[in-house]
Amino acid sequence: MTDPIVLLLVGIAVVIVGILWLRLHAFLALALAAFVVGLLTPRDSLLHHWEVEKGEAHQVAVEKADQSIGKRVADGFGRTCAKVGIIIAMAAIIGTCLLESGAADRIVRSALNVCGEKRSPYALSGSSFILGIPVFFDTVFYLMIPLAKALASRTGKNYLLYVLAIIAGGSMTHSLVPPTPGPLLVAGELGVDIGQMIIGGLTVGIFGMIGGFMYAHWANNRWPMEVRPGDDMTTEDIKALADRSDDELPNVWLSLAPILLPVLLIAGHSIMKQVIGSEPTPDQKEWLSLTSVLGDKNLALTLGAGLALWLLAKSGLKKGKELTAAVRKSLGSAGSIILITGMGGAFGGILQQTGIGSEVSAWIEESGMGLTGLLLVAFFVTVIIRIAQGSATVAMITAVGIVGGMVDTGGSYWIGYVALAIGCGAKPFPWMNDSGFWVVGRLAGFTEGETLKTFSCIISLLGIVGIIVTIILANLWPKFIF
Repeated sequence: MTDPIVLLLVGIAVVIVGILWLRLHAFLALALAAFVVGLLTPRDSLLHHWEVEKGEAHQVAVEKADQSIGKRVADGFGRTCAKVGIIIAMAAIIGTCLLESGAADRIVRSALNVCGEKRSPYALSGSSFILGIPVFFDTVFYLMIPLAKALASRTGKNYLLYVLAIIAGGSMTHSLVPPTPGPLLVAGELGVDIGQMIIGGLTVGIFGMIGGFMYAHWANNRWPMEVRPGDDMTTEDIKALADRSDDELPNVWLSLAPILLPVLLIAGHSIMKQVIGSEPTPDQKEWLSLTSVLGDKNLALTLGAGLALWLLAKSGLKKGKELTAAVRKSLGSAGSIILITGMGGAFGGILQQTGIGSEVSAWIEESGMGLTGLLLVAFFVTVIIRIAQGSATVAMITAVGIVGGMVDTGGSYWIGYVALAIGCGAKPFPWMNDSGFWVVGRLAGFTEGETLKTFSCIISLLGIVGIIVTIILANLWPKFIF
């Protein structure tokens, strides 16, 4: 029998070589890795996976083990897309509409008005934390960096603090809170309730953001910087942005609604289930029936997308064909993400069929580390893949395929802790092979050395604080609050 660890290393090597050396699209690199590992996996391993790990009847296990590699990859791809396809598409629409309508700008400005100029770093961090739920980190940074430059130009100080505050907020939700594709897929593959994942991700994310914020203050005092023009805009552009009228932007509550509505519906149903318990009264059953419909992740995100589209149409900035073009643009980017996520799920399924989960689980059991050991393995596996190939999302997708077979589905602990550990592992250590490294460096006007000692360090710290908090929570409350 081929060693699962060898097959794992082969799969990771194919992904890394495909992305970094052959310059393949992540979808193609993951597909190639899935086919290579699948072809090398012995039939005995497949039988063991389906019969022992999955508990299928012998005849069913034989039928599944005899499926062609193409069928196994396609099944994994379809299964993953069914879980996340609609959610990613709707989240993309929400993100685009928030940006196009000026709602995202309104959220940031309102936070700045509430906090005042002295507390503006908190406003920037909190705003990016909220916007990072439906919007990719790179896009959040594109949106927020002009505001940081305008503030620094006005105050004449704290430019680095403003930049790092944005990173501390937006980066945490990117890896921990659905419907961002990475945490969404991880939660789906591990069978974690999406509402619970949102609450757990926000909890750990807030602690991580606080840790990052402390580093931001220290770095700002150590390496004070003046405003840098960057690649995104000139000094004139920055001044124009600062002078933009608030009357051009939508109401703050309407701006927040497309984000808050799906989060409250999904998380609300999860909380209600736990509060009511396993023996609801007839009236409680009716409420649960209603919240189960409205709290369905696909419907909740669709309602949020509809509200975001209405907000964009109401703003008058996009009409007719322009509105259609904005939606088409968002769905175009979502399509690429769905392809990557779907094939990542297929690759993860193929990895699990090698028996890697049983192999590492046995090692953890022998070591006596228990749940803490599992969380550390999930964290460091993700870290290694992240450093090697650069993408946090690809690292999470690959890691869950390795770790997924190790979790205890019997309920001795909340499986969401494993998902959070993977999300935290997607943080350290971003360097030159990470697109976010160049986005931040170029837009903020940092040199490569400055980007390494600011962006790379704060992102790594976010992950380290996050995994420490996750381990503490897991040991104090194995079931968490659920």
